[in-house]
Amino acid sequence: MKSVDVNWKEFYYTNCPLISASNVDQELGWVKEEFKKIGVAYKYLRSTVENDWYPHYVHNLDNLMRFGGCHPAIHVQADVRRTRLIGTTQVYEGGVIMVRARDPIYKMSHLKGKKIGLSKSQNVIKNDWWRVQEEHGIELMLMLNDMTRDDVQIVEFPYPDDWYDKPEMLTPMENPNEYQLKRDHKHDLAFRPLETALEKGTIDAMYSQSKVLSVLSETTGKFKSIEDLSRYPDWTLQGAANVPATLTVTDVACEKHPELIVALLKGLIKVGRWANAHKRAASAILNKQTYYRDEEDTYENIRRVEMVPVLSPINLQTLQINKDFMLSHGYIENDFDVFQWAAPEFLEKAAKELLEEEWKTRSAAKLPEAAAPLFGRIG
Repeated sequence: MKSVDVNWKEFYYTNCPLISASNVDQELGWVKEEFKKIGVAYKYLRSTVENDWYPHYVHNLDNLMRFGGCHPAIHVQADVRRTRLIGTTQVYEGGVIMVRARDPIYKMSHLKGKKIGLSKSQNVIKNDWWRVQEEHGIELMLMLNDMTRDDVQIVEFPYPDDWYDKPEMLTPMENPNEYQLKRDHKHDLAFRPLETALEKGTIDAMYSQSKVLSVLSETTGKFKSIEDLSRYPDWTLQGAANVPATLTVTDVACEKHPELIVALLKGLIKVGRWANAHKRAASAILNKQTYYRDEEDTYENIRRVEMVPVLSPINLQTLQINKDFMLSHGYIENDFDVFQWAAPEFLEKAAKELLEEEWKTRSAAKLPEAAAPLFGRIG
């Protein structure tokens, strides 16, 4: 693994290809503007050859923020190093069980005695986030249909999971969209590792993320979904899709340079508010990097999503459920309290500073001089 020497005049970001304010901001650049105000350069993790991909998974870089799927972030906090959770974004995607389109399988009970695939990454550096959500989703869907693992055959499929080390993926990139363009991500099976085995009949069913990845499989005309967690009203079932997305930074950054965390969140709050007000425009940006079918499909799946990072009780409880599953199934070794992991003070301070700045601007436009601060002195 490689990473740059820490320089607090630089701050790096890394995004998973999912729904978040940071994935919108990588086109808008509003967070970069907030960092410029305090004399700090804001850069994509892979914009320099000194960084490889692995800080995205193990956070081995102090001056880095990660906005992405929750399973790697939970693994880091449990077993690798101390981080702080400063925001989340929830997309209720649950997960689906997919079978071949022409097979006479129409509900979960039809899978009794049949083979369900379970992938296994052979990359020992990073967390096997794909397997976590597969196993979690499969167990939940079996439970909802009064079945257990004993009713089916779970078949393991090891795969290299090594695209991170390919030469063409290690050249510097200024924007996360670049690596998706290099991979033709909506047709790349790296995020659908069991699809080939299902098509060939080696297995009878596979797990996929509902609405986001499953729609790409269905579009081929070869597959169909027979169960979908996102259709249930129970919100506790939704975390199996590696969500909520988590925004994490190191404890070192929080303690040594809290002003960097506040600047980061001020930019993301502004981006999130813009995305909430302009969902069509946001979907055009997100379509470049996410796995929905197209721009219209992206819009349909984000139009009710809160794009401003939050630390809501329901999101934290969903993370607690995911963490407990990972602990019980051996994906992490150490336990921790998600509610203690969360650091809402940075989000609160950023929101207050933005409101104060807006109040000053608006009052100055209408009064001889700007009105007194809303909150008194911030600090």
